[in-house]
Amino acid sequence: MIKIFPDVEKLNEYAAGKFVEIAAAAIKERGKFSVALSGGSTPKALHKLLAGDNFKRVIDWQDIFFFFGDERNVAPDDAESNFRMAKETLFDPLNIREDKIFRWQTELMDAKVIVENYRLKLRNFFELTEETLPRFDLILLGMGDDGHTASLFPNTEALRETEKIAVSNRVEQLDTTRLTLTFPVINNARNVIFLVKGADKAGTLKNVLEGDFQPGKFPSQTVKPTNGELFWLVDEPAAQLLTR
Repeated sequence: MIKIFPDVEKLNEYAAGKFVEIAAAAIKERGKFSVALSGGSTPKALHKLLAGDNFKRVIDWQDIFFFFGDERNVAPDDAESNFRMAKETLFDPLNIREDKIFRWQTELMDAKVIVENYRLKLRNFFELTEETLPRFDLILLGMGDDGHTASLFPNTEALRETEKIAVSNRVEQLDTTRLTLTFPVINNARNVIFLVKGADKAGTLKNVLEGDFQPGKFPSQTVKPTNGELFWLVDEPAAQLLTR
């Protein structure tokens, strides 16, 4: 489903409502809600909205378990850390207990060790066998102006991963290594929500949603849940080139 909003404020209001709706249903059905957060400016505004007076009392936040779809390989208190952003805008304002937060332990320094540690956390939490994948209730995603999502960048090795839960991904165009969940995990989620804003994304969004299938060039095209719901929440500037 694609929904277009006149501005990012309306986009975030809808996203917050959908977050609460999915969380409430998961808690009612399974007693808990598992969500993988993303980084970036749009989720930052969403976090602040969820922690505000209109939403923070709507659900029991202690029934929610927080994960991260990807992370920069920096210290957890670094300004670039997705965890730090979520801690400041969501976890601390809502007094979320540490045992409800599953972050990439980037202080371990070694990307392979960090990834293996995260895989183990996921296997234990979701009680996985070797053949099964975690099934998140919700995965939040953004899309870069190059079409990447999570830390699955164009023409990188992680795009070809078909079995592993999480990997370290060398991104030559940024001269860095990122930590990320893989497409098999993303596509196994019950719900996936893209949050996309800004005119700088318009051309790429049109290619992702309406262009030829080129997943190596536009990785976001690979997000197609096998047994779940996919929501594209887009503001008007980002949607300006789409066929209506």
